Amino acid sequence: MGNATMRHDRPHRSTGTGFIGFVIRFAVASLVLIVTSYFVPGFVIRGYVSALVAALVIAAADYLVEKLFKIDASPFGRGIAGFAVSVVIIYFAQYLVPNMEVSWLGAIVGALVIGLIDAILPTRVM
Repeated sequence: MGNATMRHDRPHRSTGTGFIGFVIRFAVASLVLIVTSYFVPGFVIRGYVSALVAALVIAAADYLVEKLFKIDASPFGRGIAGFAVSVVIIYFAQYLVPNMEVSWLGAIVGALVIGLIDAILPTRVM
């Protein structure tokens, strides 16, 4: 019996990392952005669709930074470097996301709020 047969004999375990898990984490990440927008002055996202686009843009930028520079761009991922990269990603996302406006101070405070919420409800999309 080859390896192909052995793979089919193992029970399938869902770890929440499939498509449904991704969609749930993505939806939670967009809600986190809306909550952040509500509480942080200088951090504005108007509408859920814009929040979804922002979550996608931020996740894609995080992925690229992590793959290219080996820096985890989460606010508490790699200390001050991860926090600084997170602030820059949030600030520049406004240029790609309609109905999103972020000041530098808003990006700094937003990264803190997003990091705190992510510590409680890990989304790992941002």
